[in-house]
Amino acid sequence: MSKQETQPAASTPWCYSSEEARTVLDSLSAHIAIMDNNGVILDTNRAWRDFAVKSGMAEDYDSIGENYLAICDAADGEDDADARTVATGIRKVIDGRVDEFIHDYPCHSADSPHWYYMRAIRMSGEGPLRVVVSHEEITALKLSEEALRKSEAQLTQQKIELEESNIALKVLLKQREGDKSELEQKVIANVKEMVLPYLEKLKRVNLKPKDKTVVDIIDSHLRDIISPMMQKLANASIILTPQEIQVASLVKDGKASKEIADILNVSETTVHFHRKNLRRKFGLSNSQTNLRSYLISIS
Repeated sequence: MSKQETQPAASTPWCYSSEEARTVLDSLSAHIAIMDNNGVILDTNRAWRDFAVKSGMAEDYDSIGENYLAICDAADGEDDADARTVATGIRKVIDGRVDEFIHDYPCHSADSPHWYYMRAIRMSGEGPLRVVVSHEEITALKLSEEALRKSEAQLTQQKIELEESNIALKVLLKQREGDKSELEQKVIANVKEMVLPYLEKLKRVNLKPKDKTVVDIIDSHLRDIISPMMQKLANASIILTPQEIQVASLVKDGKASKEIADILNVSETTVHFHRKNLRRKFGLSNSQTNLRSYLISIS
């Protein structure tokens, strides 16, 4: 290949196969330059030339005849690293070490940020080696990516804050449950120690039928109030007599009334009495509900 072919004069543009090809090239938004195997620019499209003029070059500036690789090698300042990366990539394409080289880089102006996507690839077909270099602005994409990264970071932070709030809420709920349980214990203990003994005394007094009815209603309502608190046998034991607790434990273990009577050295009638009281205190008004099954379920 002659020197004249590899470095044509600036006034001799590289020829296209048709006017349509030139029209298509000039219609593309990407800034495109075609260079030879030495990196000399042979031709550029309208977008390339318009960008050069916009960057401060003369109105008729077209870059033809300049060595693109030399320009990249000589770059200085904050963009020199990207320029050298581009030069290295284009040389790899020229040497055939890679089929294509791509690189995105910033090219910010004084008024706003800009990013570009650069691509270098060999032209197919017969004839001397030609490399097509294109630069496409991807500022909108980069800004979208940055916005997405910020959104992801915000979501991650919000997730962390929600998890921390969740932990704090769980601690508060646990504390609330503890306070609730403590309050229930106090209510049941107070009812047992300060109210029920007096009700039992009233029941033993020879009351008029009307007064006895009132006492029974009070007793019934008190037990209705505290019955939701008796979810566990430990709580229920507060208002059970010691012998009722023994009977309940043996019933839960599957002992029959006769066996319980022998173990506790009481009559079987007494065991039936305690079983009846247990059913009443646990609110088992339905005769089909098995006392042992219930005791197992709350233990």
